[in-house]
Amino acid sequence: MITLESFKVLRKLSVKNIYIESKKVKASYLVEKYSGETTSFELIYSYDHSYFNKKNPEDINLASIMLAQVALNYGLFFETIEFDGLYDNTDQRFLKDMMENTSREILTNKLLIKNEFLKPPFDTLKVEKRDHYTQAKIQFTNTQFENTILAKAPSENDLNKYAILSSGGKDSLLTYGIIKEIGEPYPVFINEAGRHWFTAVNSHRYYKTIEPNTSKPWCNSDRLFNWMLKQLPFIKENYASIRADDYPVRLWTVAVFLFGALPIAQKKGIGNILIGDEYDSTVKGNLNGISHYSGLYDQSKYFDNTMTRYFKNKGWNIYQYSILRSLSELLIMKILTKRYPELQEHQVSCHAAHELNGKMYPCGKCEKCRRIIGMLKALDENPEKCGYNEKQIADGLKDLEKRSVKQIGSDAGHLYYLLFKKNLIEHNEFTSKVSKEHPEIMKLRFDKERSNLEDIPYHIRTPLFSILKQYSDGVVKRVNNRWIEQTMDNNFLNEVNYKFNDQK
Repeated sequence: MITLESFKVLRKLSVKNIYIESKKVKASYLVEKYSGETTSFELIYSYDHSYFNKKNPEDINLASIMLAQVALNYGLFFETIEFDGLYDNTDQRFLKDMMENTSREILTNKLLIKNEFLKPPFDTLKVEKRDHYTQAKIQFTNTQFENTILAKAPSENDLNKYAILSSGGKDSLLTYGIIKEIGEPYPVFINEAGRHWFTAVNSHRYYKTIEPNTSKPWCNSDRLFNWMLKQLPFIKENYASIRADDYPVRLWTVAVFLFGALPIAQKKGIGNILIGDEYDSTVKGNLNGISHYSGLYDQSKYFDNTMTRYFKNKGWNIYQYSILRSLSELLIMKILTKRYPELQEHQVSCHAAHELNGKMYPCGKCEKCRRIIGMLKALDENPEKCGYNEKQIADGLKDLEKRSVKQIGSDAGHLYYLLFKKNLIEHNEFTSKVSKEHPEIMKLRFDKERSNLEDIPYHIRTPLFSILKQYSDGVVKRVNNRWIEQTMDNNFLNEVNYKFNDQK
């Protein structure tokens, strides 16, 4: 019988041997198996400019916490996980809390559902509610920097500066376009070793010609993730050839990129870190009594709030949030195509993108591609502008007649409603069932669960919403399970900002 203990397959993971240069930090991920065999891999972040001083305790601490992030995915699978570096109490509490949260997310969204990557009989795990899910004992040691004193050093960051985690997708493109109008943008493209970088190539090349604040750190986390899969005996050996939209077990990924952007934010005095997440990326779920975030925690508003509290507790004057949380995907596409068409033509929202004549093109076959094709056609826009050919467009619309898209029900329903209205897809049993008008999809939506105005700092509210409301069909707020029309005036925008002022 497979139990959660069956997944505790390795003796110890150590994150150690931290090495710091002015433009590079790295650490060893050392795996000790029950057989006594050991194997290791180096996680590396490198930069185009100098951001680290190996004699500076704050830089040592930042490198330590950056290099620890990948390990948070493996709390279910090791007997012990050791972090050997310079960590204060705030760091230790953060790492423990986030590992526990990630363990629960991986259990509910990777191990207890159908997962093509799991070998039998590991795919037969049954639900077991517990008080804690991380199985590894967490240890913090400091063998390298034991004589280094880390003092809390408050930073004075400029709230007019915005670091934007950039990827080439619609969300980061729109975020950049808006911030370019109202503040000082710093696009940060984390060049993760592997094909994931393909989605960012077109936009990064364009930004390099128009935006002097663009930066491109390099990180080999993708190779480390793949190397770690080879150490897990419950993962199929042919995992690389299995076509799937999801990763085999990891769910703490955005933070790996986020912490890679922190050296830039700190050295340039940037007061805001923006992540491009829309309305439907905050989702709560429950699996037989186990609460979870549907595998989207590191894209949710709860992640942003947690990170902002962590930064404040560290003495860093940095706010993390998304300026797009009140927008549906469809409204994001509308604003991007109508206001920033020069940015939208560089959009690549496909993780199977390929190169042709020096430019990256989407595959045109995956769920993301048919979703993008559907939204652009519903908005009377031409998908050819961002790389789709006529056949891919026609096939994408045909696929929408058979398979839905990864959106919450109201958003998917309204997309199909618009496609029907414009005679872009045929009526059949499937499409007729999915299609339903939801006018709130094209409005700015606010509620306590997914899109809370309190999560947006005061300093950006007025300029941000003065742009967004030009393209929306109004403003609504969720009250007693109903959408109520609102007037976006000063009273509305000055809603009490608990999250940032009172730290509740």
